[in-house]
Amino acid sequence: MNEEVVQNSMQIILHAGDARVECQKALKCLANFELEEAKSHLKVANKKIVEAHKVQTDAISTETNGEKREYSVLFAHAQDTLMTIYSEINIAKQLVRLTEVIDMRFKTLEEKIGDEND
Repeated sequence: MNEEVVQNSMQIILHAGDARVECQKALKCLANFELEEAKSHLKVANKKIVEAHKVQTDAISTETNGEKREYSVLFAHAQDTLMTIYSEINIAKQLVRLTEVIDMRFKTLEEKIGDEND
């Protein structure tokens, strides 16, 4: 197997893995309604997944420029990992938006209850 393909594959997997770790941290924060901290972790996750995507894009662009490459199960695994974690990040972003709405509704209800008790 081509050493460059191995290196690219491992970079994609490592960057995507770092993105997953940050995404998981964001979800833990979200469970505690720590919205700003969750968003911060998702920003880091997004930066890491973009780095992984750049490595993938660069690797694919060499092939589209006429350089022949043999099929690599490792590179296919790296791409699968990238896409899976990208999806996890997108779902986490949606959960942040949903949690913000829920939090806002809770606060509104708490204000109404507070006003009624005064």
